[in-house]
Amino acid sequence: MTPAETRFDVAAARKRCLGYRRRILDISQQVTALHVAPAFSCLEMVDVIYHGLMRRDPSRGNPGFLDGFLMSKGHGCLSQYVILEDLGVLAKTELDHYCTTLGQLGAHPDYGVPGIEASTGSLGHGMGIATGMAYADRVKGDERRLYVVLSDGEMQEGSTWEAIMMARNLGVENLIAFLDLNDFTGLDRISEKHPAFYPVVDKVRAFGWEVAAVNGHDAAAVFEAVTGRRGKQPLMVVGKTVKGRGVSFMEHVPIWHYRSPNKEEYAKAIAELAEVTS
Repeated sequence: MTPAETRFDVAAARKRCLGYRRRILDISQQVTALHVAPAFSCLEMVDVIYHGLMRRDPSRGNPGFLDGFLMSKGHGCLSQYVILEDLGVLAKTELDHYCTTLGQLGAHPDYGVPGIEASTGSLGHGMGIATGMAYADRVKGDERRLYVVLSDGEMQEGSTWEAIMMARNLGVENLIAFLDLNDFTGLDRISEKHPAFYPVVDKVRAFGWEVAAVNGHDAAAVFEAVTGRRGKQPLMVVGKTVKGRGVSFMEHVPIWHYRSPNKEEYAKAIAELAEVTS
């Protein structure tokens, strides 16, 4: 099985992600609170998955994906929503009605929404769901790949590690996980409050997975970590990321885990993103 493209256009990815960040900020002005920073930290990885790795066949209808995707890090779903909108899977009106009674998009993904394969956000369940789906695909002879994005917070759940162990035992080489390693769980730094979490790369590798540690905001490195995989184990791409990436006053600042910027903060954030494009 090959990825959607043999090459990945990094310049186009950078331009898309700037647009996605602006779109998320626009949505933030319609609701009292949303998860801006968690979406910003995993955005490049989600973009690579959808635009570089997942195959799509429009002849199968909308969305027509040949591969599967789970946003196990449910509170990062805005990164998924804006990409699904860009791909035409979600109508623009859906994001305009985010978290209102006029739309169907909530603060976490819900099964049944176009492009959403499982309800997630209750952290600790996503890896188990993804492992089961990947194993079912293998048993059926379906050659699709199953991509899943995890938060470092949910990596502290025992159920996640049970699924990681089971995935290797079941030999689901069609499962590829992306860990959004931004060193925050809610409002606390993991390295300060839960130092035994590290070194997480060694722990995942000890469970029999192939592991690639990269800069999670480097689209080329993320893409190559998957396309250049060596073995036949499940693969985890551990992406070192910055919570709130792209807006200086949001980066590494806990309050932006769940908060909408006021008008002045919104204007400042948009101006920063505009400077990047100039």
